[in-house]
Amino acid sequence: MNIRIANLKVAPEWRIGIVTSRFNDEVTSKLESGAVERLIELGAKDEQLLRLSVPGAVEIPLAVQALLKKGCIGVVALGAVIRGETAHFEYVCRSVERGCSNVALEFGKPVAFGVLTVDNDEQAAERIGGRHGHKGREAAEVVVEMVQLLKELQL
Repeated sequence: MNIRIANLKVAPEWRIGIVTSRFNDEVTSKLESGAVERLIELGAKDEQLLRLSVPGAVEIPLAVQALLKKGCIGVVALGAVIRGETAHFEYVCRSVERGCSNVALEFGKPVAFGVLTVDNDEQAAERIGGRHGHKGREAAEVVVEMVQLLKELQL
């Protein structure tokens, strides 16, 4: 069996969550705008999107968990962690990734990891519409594709 989802589409009964960190808002607000725009292009109505804003990246997994408990079929997790001069960057990145992965596995629902983990502002800019694409839009597509895939497998 080889299943590949070719036609991404948001079904009218889906509720999709979007969690966005406010830390590094100049980047994360663009990630969120791109994700919302792409979900609308794929057929979502604004009322199907449940958006939460959290203080920082570390808070993302708990908010994702809350949205899945609330009935969302999948969640787009968005944030920007930009390396500083201390080891704090490493701890935050690991914590957020591990938390999002654990919540996805706990609920058996997709959590798209749209959290940028970059060295500087320039790298972040390249990932919100620059030469490396738009990671908010890509994360939105990941959630839709994974929901469709899980439904195809009847999971």
